[in-house]
Amino acid sequence: MRTAIMRFSLSRGRLKPFGGLLLALLLAGCQTSDVFTARGVGGLSAPQRSEIVIGPAEIRGRSALVIDASTGRVLLEEDADGIRFPASLTKLMTLYLLFEAVEAGRLSLDDQLLVSADAASRPPAKLGVPAGSTMSVRDAIIALAVRSANDVAAVVAENLAGSEERFAQVMTARARALGMSRTRFVNASGLPDERQVSTARDMARLAATIRTRFPRFQSFFEMREFTYAGRRYLATNKLLGDVPGVDGMKTGYIRDAGFHLVATVQDARRPMIVVVMGGATGAERDRRVKELIDRYR
Repeated sequence: MRTAIMRFSLSRGRLKPFGGLLLALLLAGCQTSDVFTARGVGGLSAPQRSEIVIGPAEIRGRSALVIDASTGRVLLEEDADGIRFPASLTKLMTLYLLFEAVEAGRLSLDDQLLVSADAASRPPAKLGVPAGSTMSVRDAIIALAVRSANDVAAVVAENLAGSEERFAQVMTARARALGMSRTRFVNASGLPDERQVSTARDMARLAATIRTRFPRFQSFFEMREFTYAGRRYLATNKLLGDVPGVDGMKTGYIRDAGFHLVATVQDARRPMIVVVMGGATGAERDRRVKELIDRYR
């Protein structure tokens, strides 16, 4: 049976000022925390780190990984550690850092984020938020999780860290803290850059951590459509409402990456995380994910 379509209307609001945004980001799964010091009017300063050496990504390299989400057992892996361009799977880490800010009480879902001219200029997919406007944290989460908006990814990065470059350094540091040893971020969206790389295994780890650590935000990944400024947007994840049990999480595509999907499956018999990277088309990628879900249910 198909689930009901989840709708959400995004709203604009007045800018709620907040100064000196200091994010104390707790490491998942341990008691240690690393604090990113506030800089300027509310950003994160990048932690000191040495340069990370990771090999080049394979153009349209194919990978697949299926994990039993209840036990962590690997059910299938195909070149799961091969270096790939993550494309918009990158936005899972952008969302992770935004979720941390909300959970820590440094932001609320109603706080407003300022849109810069640079963020507004990002290429599609985008919402087309105008420079000088604001959008709520809630709206930003929805735009990233459901529609994968590149302009909104830059908005989040700039508001949390002062610049997208600094935010990307924090993203990479967080990836290391989570055990994503073969991942490097250089932007918040996944737009093309040969330095921005990851693997199917690292992305599965990130998805699993988001599911475990931030259950209150799960409903955002389940949404199949939303409206913004009078325009209706459909989710990029076409398996929602089509494949029983699929309740997230993120699609991705750039030319050199191919078509990616991290799918989370809530199933009474076997909850799963399925990662497919490097599909030739979106339809082929979706068929492959469906096949793997059916095989391992």
